[in-house]
Amino acid sequence: MPDPIDDSSHFSPYRSDGKLYGFVCVVTGTTQPIGQAIVKELAAHGAACVYACTRTTSEDTSSLASSLAETHPNTKIIPYPLMAADEQSTLSLVDDVLNAWGRLDVWVCSAGLLGPPSIEMTTPSDLQKCFEANSLAPFFALKYAPAAMGKLASKGNYPNAAPKDQKYGSIVVVSSVASTYGGCWGPCYTMSSHAALGVVQAGVAVLKGSGVRINCISPGQIDVGIDLKGFDMRGMKSQLPPASLQSAESQKEHIGLERAGMPTEVARVAGFLASGFSSYITGSNMVVDGGASVMMPLTVPI
Repeated sequence: MPDPIDDSSHFSPYRSDGKLYGFVCVVTGTTQPIGQAIVKELAAHGAACVYACTRTTSEDTSSLASSLAETHPNTKIIPYPLMAADEQSTLSLVDDVLNAWGRLDVWVCSAGLLGPPSIEMTTPSDLQKCFEANSLAPFFALKYAPAAMGKLASKGNYPNAAPKDQKYGSIVVVSSVASTYGGCWGPCYTMSSHAALGVVQAGVAVLKGSGVRINCISPGQIDVGIDLKGFDMRGMKSQLPPASLQSAESQKEHIGLERAGMPTEVARVAGFLASGFSSYITGSNMVVDGGASVMMPLTVPI
């Protein structure tokens, strides 16, 4: 049986104008370094459009859009306020995408919450917010994006346009190494990260015959380049990411590559999973932690 990607030149990852040429993409969490890096990665490989989603209109991604307009002028970046864990908001975004572009190819869930660092500090409301951000948002992507990804489209009249002549889609859930074991941070982070991976694994059977794949990325310690002590608590009782634990000594001792990862290194995996290079990969959990999880049972997911 031939590779289905080879049946269409429009989906070949080897095309000279980019492995994602013509793709219409959605990325959540784009006010954070990993989300921003993913938007840049998709643009760099020829995407026609990326919806850069934020939680509210007050969260500004205009600088990201402006910088990419200079470096990748043929990729349109659309700032879009989205409550990713809200069903109606997800449906509205899907409708807007189809009305504007007639197609949807990639959906990346990269917004998430750490939650409080201990069970004593965790309230039921904290737990609910973490599940909404970390696993309910991917669930709504799984439920509503595939039907849109299955729609075919002729070549549009816009830069980087390409026809869509086969069903194709990729859903990427950016979670954490806490998706597979505990001890990384507080209990609600571990619980909701496990649930995010559960969405991915359940999605394989859901998506059979649709042409859509779903995969998880589980980053370990990633250097986001900022002090997270002022991180958005979203109304929770405690939100204290262990930024102080990002010491060079700790990284050298506990990480196989002896350093924290960079947001761009997570983004490259997202670009791979979005493209035809990963055409036979679905339901996987891509661990991006520099080897830390195979060296010791515990690591810090920041």
